[in-house]
Amino acid sequence: MCYSLTIAVKRQYFILLLFCIALNMKQIICWFLIFVMMMSCIPNRKLIYFKDQGFSTTQATAIQNEPKVYALQPGDVINVRIKTLDAESSANFNIMPDQGVFNFNAPGLYINSYSIDSAGMIELPGAGSLKLAGLSIDAAQKKIKLSVHEFLNDAMVIVKLVSFKVTVLGEVANPGYYYVYSDQATILEGLGLAGDITDFGNRENITLVRQSDSGSEAILLNLRDSDILRSEFYYLSPNDVIYVQPLKAKSKRSNIATLNILSVFFAAVTATVLALNYIDDK
Repeated sequence: MCYSLTIAVKRQYFILLLFCIALNMKQIICWFLIFVMMMSCIPNRKLIYFKDQGFSTTQATAIQNEPKVYALQPGDVINVRIKTLDAESSANFNIMPDQGVFNFNAPGLYINSYSIDSAGMIELPGAGSLKLAGLSIDAAQKKIKLSVHEFLNDAMVIVKLVSFKVTVLGEVANPGYYYVYSDQATILEGLGLAGDITDFGNRENITLVRQSDSGSEAILLNLRDSDILRSEFYYLSPNDVIYVQPLKAKSKRSNIATLNILSVFFAAVTATVLALNYIDDK
């Protein structure tokens, strides 16, 4: 059963069929129109995520998939906040003043943060060069706290990764790039940021492009298979690119658009023919 065609499109196809009948055209043409209509729609089963009959409606199905801890890499941008009871002293270690944190935007936060250079280092005022590449956020936070300990007693250090950005392209409602303000994000969350996959998106063929130490790597993911929940690629990494490939049905949309234009003309002709037939009968 197909649910993808709108009522307006179905009405236009109905007008085309009336036109065939009004002109006493051969049945094969009418059947051809019906065939085009059916080929232009998308079966509901292709729009379903996680098609798995093993799930229960009475109890949750446990799925083991512990996310990997992200290790900082050259090119990452981190925001470092150092706070103590002596605000004046801690301000010497902060790029952005405390009051500026509450009025930030993405470009401003980027400018007022630390970029990890190609050697994996950042230059922290007062503490000097620190190598953070290869460390988790928690480990980097502890290392920075240790480095400023000799200058500031009981300092509280907060480190956030501000360059966690994903790009979502293809058959989604709102393609573009999105910042993720979380330590962990899943591919479903990434698609949700882009407004979800359209009806013409191929849920069985999602391309995920990820940066690696040697360059880039790509993998095809099937969101209709519940095994994706156990995959390491279920969790996103900074700078991931998600590309949703189109279904073959998308190529038929141009045909539908053409038929929509023709149906306006056919509707006028049909009305004229029916009117003339009525007059002749009188």
